[in-house]
Amino acid sequence: MGRSRNARRGQGAEAVVEAVDGGLAQLIPDRDRARAWTLLIDGAPQSHVDLDDPRYLSFEYQRRLGHVIDLAAPPGRPVHAVHLGGGAFTLARYTAATRPRSTQQIVERDAALVQLVRRALPLDPNARIRVRSTDAREGLAKVPDGWADLVIVDVFSGARTPAHLTSVEFLTEVRRALKDGGVYAANLADGPPLAHLRGQISTAAAVFPELALIADPAVLRGKRFGNAVLAASAHPLPVAELTRRAASDPHPARVEHGKALTDFTGGAAAVTDAAAVASPAPPPSVFR
Repeated sequence: MGRSRNARRGQGAEAVVEAVDGGLAQLIPDRDRARAWTLLIDGAPQSHVDLDDPRYLSFEYQRRLGHVIDLAAPPGRPVHAVHLGGGAFTLARYTAATRPRSTQQIVERDAALVQLVRRALPLDPNARIRVRSTDAREGLAKVPDGWADLVIVDVFSGARTPAHLTSVEFLTEVRRALKDGGVYAANLADGPPLAHLRGQISTAAAVFPELALIADPAVLRGKRFGNAVLAASAHPLPVAELTRRAASDPHPARVEHGKALTDFTGGAAAVTDAAAVASPAPPPSVFR
């Protein structure tokens, strides 16, 4: 692990700044919440976590993934969840808080980041969360067939999703690891002309019969760069309830599914390992 340093901030709160495998990590205290922190890597916000209230999700895309987690099984029922991409373990903490006794695996390649988060933002010792420091696809390959109720993909390297996590072959592995009624959910980032997003929808449609996309209308119209959450399953998704929850968020989102979602792809081809490329880098203005 690289050198670390602390920077004084606010009324006694300290920001932790430390070199990790993926760049320079910063844990910035939230001035409005006593034990809440935002994780940034090389200046790009990755996640926000409130140690006192793990149910609190600050980032828009994390709230949308939270809706998927909430609706993946009856309220409070424990689930088996795989998180590809760890960040500050926000969504695993959320699942543990909302679905006690859940069994979860986090796969996070950046071992130095895992050590930092474990030390600075420790997990609840009673939570059934295992963390593996390995490549997301390699970690997924070790998940038994039909084990997971949820596979959540939120992997970024240098603010881009690695190419090998964007293909039909990768999603075929995701479906193998899922139970028959399990749900895949991914945080995707794109901007105009939305070629990556359209391709990812087509890729998911090649593997899963049921899809739903949750995104800010401005992102869907190609007006700005932003996040979209794609959910997929072998069984029908709770589209009506997802739509209601997304619309009632502080930053309302739209849910597309069925023919409208198919039309949105514009005939984009499914992505294979042979043709896969990383997601586009966000413009510098996104993080200003």
